[in-house]
Amino acid sequence: MHHCWLNGKITDVASAPFHFNDLGVLRGYGLFDYFRTYNGRPFQWDWYWERFERSARILRIPCPVTQQETRQIVSELFALQGGEDCAFRFLLTGGFTGDSISMHTPNFIIISEDLHHDAPGEHEKGIRVMTYDFVRDLPMLKSTDYKHLLILRHEFGERGVTDVLFHKDGYISELSRSNVFIVNGNKLITPHENILEGITRRTVLELARPDFEIELRPVTLQETLEAEEVFTTSTTKRVLPITGIDDRVIGSGRIGPKSQILLDRINDLVRSW
Repeated sequence: MHHCWLNGKITDVASAPFHFNDLGVLRGYGLFDYFRTYNGRPFQWDWYWERFERSARILRIPCPVTQQETRQIVSELFALQGGEDCAFRFLLTGGFTGDSISMHTPNFIIISEDLHHDAPGEHEKGIRVMTYDFVRDLPMLKSTDYKHLLILRHEFGERGVTDVLFHKDGYISELSRSNVFIVNGNKLITPHENILEGITRRTVLELARPDFEIELRPVTLQETLEAEEVFTTSTTKRVLPITGIDDRVIGSGRIGPKSQILLDRINDLVRSW
């Protein structure tokens, strides 16, 4: 059974008293964050909380609990989950409203969830993605607005892809739920504008600094298509190669040697977390 904490009370998810007149439902006025545990410890906890607070400030939704209080709640939910590694989702919305527009008291929900498991062979063979001309609204925060992804998902099956690469005016930004890197020689290059700065992205940059030349800059779609290696990073993906973009094969069509180095490094990090 999965549990959640909602405004001070822990309950099973199915019994949580969350109603439709929430501003997150009526107006899309909400944000979330998502992280997981390794060996019972929340991964990069301080970094995730920092990003969550920043998102809340941008949306001007006050967070009702402190970082220390939230850490204790996470510990209680982890114990109820059975002490097995799991994921946690934070959801902060404008709260219940009587006139469909005014915010009074935000709703803050913390939910324990099952972990995402890799598809067999995915990290060796990589994934194919389609391109789409779009930049998310307020891309620097994790808002609950994912309607473009949900619309485009209907095309994934017929195109044989698993995700979408957003680009605008010739420059890429990110996948629907993860960051993008390209590798050329010893250069590790990733966009720095119109993106959510992912925690796994930040971790990979730290792991790469001793041996790679890092470039944070605008990245064109054309140079992405011509790159030696391309990969994406997120909590669930870690370092996942992108081996096809639209009809273009990237590199050898399998994970490249530099991507493998970084995947090995993050795997080593989380094993000893």
